[in-house]
Amino acid sequence: MHTTPMVYTNNLNLDLLLASALPVLEPASKDAATISHLFLTVFLICLAILFVVVGLICVSLMRFRADGSRLPKQNFGTHRSEVVWAMPPVAIVIALSVLSAKVIVSDEGGAAGDAELVVVGHQWWWEVRYPAAGAVTANEIHIPVGRRVRVRVESADVIHSLWVPQLGPKKDMIRGHPNFVWLEADRAGTYEGACSEFCGDQHAWMRFIVVAEPEAQFKLWLTQQARPSENPPSESAQAGRNFFFAQSCANCHAIGGTSAKATAGPDLTHLASRRQLAAGLLDNTSANLTRWLKNPQRIKPGCQMPNFGLNDTQLTQLVAYLEGLR
Repeated sequence: MHTTPMVYTNNLNLDLLLASALPVLEPASKDAATISHLFLTVFLICLAILFVVVGLICVSLMRFRADGSRLPKQNFGTHRSEVVWAMPPVAIVIALSVLSAKVIVSDEGGAAGDAELVVVGHQWWWEVRYPAAGAVTANEIHIPVGRRVRVRVESADVIHSLWVPQLGPKKDMIRGHPNFVWLEADRAGTYEGACSEFCGDQHAWMRFIVVAEPEAQFKLWLTQQARPSENPPSESAQAGRNFFFAQSCANCHAIGGTSAKATAGPDLTHLASRRQLAAGLLDNTSANLTRWLKNPQRIKPGCQMPNFGLNDTQLTQLVAYLEGLR
């Protein structure tokens, strides 16, 4: 989980880069393992080439560095020597092309048909839909362990790219042109994902998690997510609900079982059951939810949610209502 200061910068810092890159070497699926092996193969070949080139440079420096009077014998080459020198690089390039093509073909999710899961990229959050169950969530994907899930990915605005380093390849998300990708996890766990295509101010904090769990646990979660929201349990939560619909909140957000149907912002039907807020920027706690509602622009500058200038009473009531959405 992330430790979050009061204010965040818009730059993708070194910590985020390392957090996204290092899991590539810890694959948790067959697709990710294939990519990892290809990466290591290319790395070792490039390392060997580096050693050869550096070695030749060092030999040349040591043999002809004295006073410049000893010049190497000039060799203007022949057709045979040129062919011999060209063959190894060509062979290496062809071999790497074949290996890469195999990985690309094996990772193709297909071009048409139904998908079990739909992920839509927004600036700067993720909409997650399970069409068959009618469940909608945000920034948190659940999949069953050991089962290959076909995912349709698309964008609501600019180009995004979905990437879960431990589970498989990156896949571009282009508005009006859906793509498909497979997600599969060999073992239970929580895997971090991110947008890998620069998409604006808060690209660095367009993150999500994939929760891989046993089939029975996944079905239980999915059933719970498909249910409509429940009535507020307390007077404070009821006041928060009234405030939610009296203001413009319902113009951007949806809550199952209510008149709120908008999709400009994340679906809030089961907000309190999620682990994170603001696309991976905050842990989902009462204190962080209060901070977020009080001034979203201070927490995530440039995000689409404005600062409504809520007072303490309004904040308390609205947090009470949202925390009841489980």
